[in-house]
Amino acid sequence: MIVAAYAAALPASADPAQKIDSNLIWDISEPWFGGFSGLEVSPDGQSLTIISDRGVLVTARLIRSAGTVIGIELLSVTPLRQADGTPLQGDLIDAEGLAIDADGQAFISFENKHRVMALDLSGGITTPLASYKDFEQLGFNTGLEALAIHPDGRLFTLSEGKADETGSTPLYQLHGGRWTISHRVPLRGPFVPVGADFDDNGRFYLLERMLSPLGFRSRIRRFDLDAGPNAVETLVSTIPGTFDNLEALSVWRDPMGQIRLTLISDDNFLSLQRTQIVEYVIKE
Repeated sequence: MIVAAYAAALPASADPAQKIDSNLIWDISEPWFGGFSGLEVSPDGQSLTIISDRGVLVTARLIRSAGTVIGIELLSVTPLRQADGTPLQGDLIDAEGLAIDADGQAFISFENKHRVMALDLSGGITTPLASYKDFEQLGFNTGLEALAIHPDGRLFTLSEGKADETGSTPLYQLHGGRWTISHRVPLRGPFVPVGADFDDNGRFYLLERMLSPLGFRSRIRRFDLDAGPNAVETLVSTIPGTFDNLEALSVWRDPMGQIRLTLISDDNFLSLQRTQIVEYVIKE
């Protein structure tokens, strides 16, 4: 079923290194719709897997014309479930980050009950992964917001918390069944991390957000983690109100060999906000 979706005006891009290729408003009049906080785009750019902070797993097909997203077809809606098949409830449902590896294994990060879990995409069953002492210290609404998988299969996560006394935040890595701090990511200005991904060359992309009196701002920075904390470039930095509350990021390479950044907004289930799908093409 093709659902209500319409293209919004494409704002001008101030950075010649990137182009806004898609800007779509998506709306379905169902109680489950909204609050999307984690996103993965298939390698061919044709489908979406999305999670919401009310414990719902959604799949959809992207309808494109000359590469630009012009519509969305809803495919499935599945509640996230515990191992015994019962739906997640209460403070267990706040899913935030989503990552899917090359073999199709999915993972979700949660806040409030801060944890990372494996996800069976076919039925929504979640299975706990190892915990870590730092996760227990995270505050309310500043949990494990971003989740990403390196091309070599390592799983990474970081929190929405602000910078510590070093001006950075820890990036956690799951390797060999245990979490460690792999790097420290420098935070700059009033932005906080909300989404992350790696490209096929192993570069780390961080989506950050801030809320101003004039609306949300978004920033995307790209890091070469192994080259040190200063090996970073800002790819996107919007003025207030350009987009809604962009909270999830998926990085993929299109058939032309271009890097695309696909983003979705979390409308917080508020009538004043919108579910927005935005896609940038990065020129290299």
